Amino acid sequence: MRNVFLIILLAAIEAMPLLFQTSNVQASGPGEESGYYVFCYFVNNGEDGVHYAVSRDGYVWKALNEGKAVLPPPVGKKTRLTRDPSITRGPDGEFRLVWTVAWDGRSFGYAHSKDLINWQDAQPIPALKDEPTARNTWAPEVFYDDATEQFYIVWSSTIPGKFSPANEGTSEDKYDHRVYCVTTKDFKTFTPARLFFDPGHNVIDAFLAKKDGVYHLFYKDETLHPERKIILEATAPTAEGPFSEGKQISAQSWVEGPSGITLGDDWIVYYDCYRDGKYGAVRSHDGGEWEDVANLISFPKGTRHGTAFEVDKKTYENLIKEYGIVE
Repeated sequence: MRNVFLIILLAAIEAMPLLFQTSNVQASGPGEESGYYVFCYFVNNGEDGVHYAVSRDGYVWKALNEGKAVLPPPVGKKTRLTRDPSITRGPDGEFRLVWTVAWDGRSFGYAHSKDLINWQDAQPIPALKDEPTARNTWAPEVFYDDATEQFYIVWSSTIPGKFSPANEGTSEDKYDHRVYCVTTKDFKTFTPARLFFDPGHNVIDAFLAKKDGVYHLFYKDETLHPERKIILEATAPTAEGPFSEGKQISAQSWVEGPSGITLGDDWIVYYDCYRDGKYGAVRSHDGGEWEDVANLISFPKGTRHGTAFEVDKKTYENLIKEYGIVE
C-alpha cells in the first residue's frame, strides 16, 4: 500500500509543472473562438471616414487598410464628418453604426452592416427635432440592452437656458452639455428624445455598458472652470438608472471618448489623450479600483475617439482578408 501511495504521489508531483504551465497559457491568450476585437475610430477631424484597428488581446491594436478609412463619410450637408464612431452588434447579427456628422446640428449618422464591410441605408437620424435651439449632437454611442431588448443611443447636447445659467460659463464657447437618449428596436421608429443623465455639470462622451448584471456609464466631465476634463464611472441596476455618483477613473486629465470592453474577468477602458496625441487606458476587475495600463497598450498613430467591440472569428478573418493588416 505504501508503494502504491508513493507512486501516486510521484506521479502527481511530476504532473504539477504541466498543470501550472497549461493554466498560464490559458490565462494569457485568447481562445480559438474568442478574443477577436475591432476598434472603429477617426483621425484628424473625421473628414475622411471611419477607420478600423484589430486586436487579439485588447492591448496591441493594428490598423487595417494601410491605415486608410474603410468607410468614407456617407452623410452630411454643410460638413461630411464621421467623428466618434460607435458600433455594436444586435441579436439579429447585424452591426449598427452611429457617429457625429457635424460640429453643430440636431442629427447623428446611422448605417448598418452584416459584415462590417458593406454598409447600407446610411442616413442622418434626427435626435433633437423638438429642440430647435439645440447647438449640437455629439458623440452618439449605441448600446443593446438584452434586458429590455432594445437599442439605446446616447449623446451629448447643449440646449441654451435648459439648466442653471451659472453652468454656461464653465466650458469652452459657453457649452453646457447633458446626456440625451432615444431607444429603438428596429432603427425605423424611435422614442422621443429625453434627458438621460445629468450629473449636475457639463458632461460629454457617455459610454453605456453592462457586466455581471451591473450597468456602467463611463463619461467625461467637460468642466473647464474649474478645470476637470476627466473620465468618470457611474453604475446602475438598469440601463435607465438610477446612476451612482461618478468617480474618476482616468489616470490623467484632458482626456475624452471612453470606451470599455471586458477581457476575461476584467474591465479595460480606453480613452483619447487628445492633447498628447495618444491613447490611454485603465483596468479594473470589479469596477472598484482602477490601475493605469497605458504602458501596456498601443494604437495606430492618430487614433481618435473610437469604440472597441468583440466580433466572431469569421468576421475578424474576413476583415483582414478584405483590408489587410498593418504589421
